[in-house]
Amino acid sequence: SRVALDNSIEDTQETYRLMFPDKHVTPMIFASPNTRDDDIDGMNDYISRSAKAHHCPSLIFAMPWWSAEKFEQKTIAGGFLGAKVYLIFSDPKIPQNDITIFDFLPHHQLDVLNKHGWIVMLHIPRNGRLRDPKNLEQMLEIEKRYPNVKLIIAHVGRAYCNEDVGDAFDVLAETRKMMFDFCANTNSWVFEQLVRAVGSRRILFGSDLPITRMRMRRICENGRYVNLVPPGLYGDVGNDKNMREVSSREAEQLTFFMYEQIDAFRQAAVATHLSKHDIEDVFYNNAKQLFDEI
Repeated sequence: SRVALDNSIEDTQETYRLMFPDKHVTPMIFASPNTRDDDIDGMNDYISRSAKAHHCPSLIFAMPWWSAEKFEQKTIAGGFLGAKVYLIFSDPKIPQNDITIFDFLPHHQLDVLNKHGWIVMLHIPRNGRLRDPKNLEQMLEIEKRYPNVKLIIAHVGRAYCNEDVGDAFDVLAETRKMMFDFCANTNSWVFEQLVRAVGSRRILFGSDLPITRMRMRRICENGRYVNLVPPGLYGDVGNDKNMREVSSREAEQLTFFMYEQIDAFRQAAVATHLSKHDIEDVFYNNAKQLFDEI
């Protein structure tokens, strides 16, 4: 909300045109409701219409209280390739750090996803992020119990700082199918560990627009990420522990979040000796193959 009041399909395409003037970018799109009172059906309908009109893949934003039948019907009717789910739609009685993946990605919906071989885009919960044992346990359960689900772990499991990792990559090295996008993550060391654990064929570039329009540079302090931003550009950030303004002089050196993210992956690619073909897989071929399989 600090970066963009909304983000239409036209805004998304224009951002890509400006940021990547010599590239053709096909986004995978989905809605971003913030509360249970949002017009979730209207938002999903907009995504469905936009995807058809602009020839891009899309995901339904699924609510955990939908029955299997309702979830399946809505996904098919909208022409979606799967679902995006999010932790804030768990039962509000559950304390935030006690939320588990299955509280907002219930088993009856995973059965439907498995039946059709659909995608699920998963932003994992809990303060421990990727290192949290419960998250890792349930990620592995999804891969083993629902072998046809195309599971994408968003933001490399929210491992924005080195302290978010723990022994996760030792555990995840045993996986064979789940994929990881590095949307809105600028940690080259984390990317390097990811490449070494799962290889380049299960990693996906993604933009996480509109947040990556932000002018910023990210640092980590005591295991917490902080986005350094120009003074005054994003309103009063004094109460936001993950944002901090820099001087006007330093602000002149800040580029876009999008470029910081890509440059961090470039550093990891150099460190792990990825080939040109490997990088093409990460930025295009892996996603294209994923969509073609559905």
